[in-house]
Amino acid sequence: MANVSTNTDIRFDPSEKPPLPLTIGMGLQLALLSIGGVVLTPAIIIRSAGLGEEANEYLAWAVFAAVVVCGISTILQALGKFRVGAGYILLMGTSGAFIGVCIGALVKGGPATMATLIIVSALMQLLFAAKLARFRRVLTPTVTGTVIMLIAVTVMPILFDMLEPIPGSEADPTGFALSAGTVLVITLLLAMKARGIIRLWAPMIGVAAGTIVALFFGMYDTQSVADAEWIGFPTTGWPGIDMSFGSTFWALLPAFIFVTMIGAIETVGDSIAIQQISWRTPRASDHRTVQGALSADGVGNLLSGLVGTIPNTTYSSSVSMVELTGVASRVVGVALGIIFIFLALIPKFLALVLAIPPPVVGAFITVLIAMLFMLGMKIVVQSGIDYRNGLICGISFWIGSGLQSGAIFPDFVSSIAAGTFENGMVGGGLVAILLTLVSEFAFKTRKRMVVDLEIDSLPEINSFVQKFSKAHSWSSDFTIQVEGAAEEALLILCNQTETAEEKGLLQLMIKAESEQAVLEFIAADSKENLQDRIALMGSDFSAPDLEREVSLRMLKHLTTSVQHERYHGTDIITLEVRKSTSSRHGSI
Repeated sequence: MANVSTNTDIRFDPSEKPPLPLTIGMGLQLALLSIGGVVLTPAIIIRSAGLGEEANEYLAWAVFAAVVVCGISTILQALGKFRVGAGYILLMGTSGAFIGVCIGALVKGGPATMATLIIVSALMQLLFAAKLARFRRVLTPTVTGTVIMLIAVTVMPILFDMLEPIPGSEADPTGFALSAGTVLVITLLLAMKARGIIRLWAPMIGVAAGTIVALFFGMYDTQSVADAEWIGFPTTGWPGIDMSFGSTFWALLPAFIFVTMIGAIETVGDSIAIQQISWRTPRASDHRTVQGALSADGVGNLLSGLVGTIPNTTYSSSVSMVELTGVASRVVGVALGIIFIFLALIPKFLALVLAIPPPVVGAFITVLIAMLFMLGMKIVVQSGIDYRNGLICGISFWIGSGLQSGAIFPDFVSSIAAGTFENGMVGGGLVAILLTLVSEFAFKTRKRMVVDLEIDSLPEINSFVQKFSKAHSWSSDFTIQVEGAAEEALLILCNQTETAEEKGLLQLMIKAESEQAVLEFIAADSKENLQDRIALMGSDFSAPDLEREVSLRMLKHLTTSVQHERYHGTDIITLEVRKSTSSRHGSI
């Protein structure tokens, strides 16, 4: 029987239902620790734009609408129905990446123009989600992992500022240090040493302890809580939608679309990360889940535009929280979304949460972001650190860091696209994409062919491989090895495609990379993930599966890597065949 590693820290996987108190408790934890970011982002944008007398009325509406839209989007992500949503806990919140472009839109065109720009860019994101398979060579694990690491680079300076008093203020530095230190020490100790229910509540225990310390130093704003209403919501403030499509709209549209795509890459990274940590038995990433996450993100942005508030995106804190607590049930995601909508109707409760001092919030989020950084690094390393991937990751990360810190041509960068590229995630992510495109299309020799997806196509495939082999002076042994891998992949695809009655077409691409050949098969949907099946090979095979097991074993023997990416309507199997591998087993 194959040895398959298991994640013993998972208490409830996405398909399981935790007890109701735990479900509500987890939902409250995530809601309490993220509601500040959801509310503060539109507040920062609207106040920075200087809208005059209408600012307060619009701000009240934008904050209320943002919390409701984030709740709806989070529920869609957890449910994962009708190709919308990932089916995992993916917290949706207002996107900090939009701060620069949204301020520019409010200043130059007003809230109605900003709403129109958000709607159009959301439609582009929905199209991107539907056609994700065509972007697979760009959104590689190296790119997504690097972007996840750059999220930490982008957020950490803000968190560090939250840990210290504002210069010139009367706040006590000792209170800041002690409250933040209390959160860090208690959260880390409980996360590393506690077990059972105490470990699940480690985040809230740390925040509660830090808040108590802050209260002794007079840092908790009790007056704002007392002044807030118990129940209510704004009835005015919706800015409408500007359908004139004037010059301001067209000037700002490229920046909005680009920032939306960067946010989509963040969602791709989060949806891949949440899949890797949510199951006891690790599974290959299902890109249909990624498409669902992108679609829910796009629907959320579309709703944001329609109601005139700031776009949303996945919050990576939910990934860190699942890894920290071991609770990955999608029921928690539904509860979280409902709690968001409920909180939007209780201004006093929002005020209670928002009154938590900055050093307390900053200290806890620092723990989550640190874990997120390591997760991004793990994704890059697991994809294989060769010279090319290492160069893409290293250059992109440090350029992103330099842009975020203002060390790289600050005056020039600030003048481009309303300062969009001053964001380390945006700038570094773009560099990673450009380097990947250059590496993928400029320095590799590849050939394609299209055949019917049936066994009778094997002679044509072998002829195609032989011609490519001759052009690249491969040895006869290596050519036979590549032909064998292609044959086994074809047999498996023909046996497991869901459209068995209408086999359809198979596209085969082959390319040469130094000491190996890479074969890519693009076909219709299959019944199961080949990558997972090879990892589990040898366990629970019945007699009717014997022929397929032989093909799987042959495929593993002939290749060094098998990757299976499943999209809606499309299956992509990538094989790497390295020279002189016939004497050793492949790896997944």
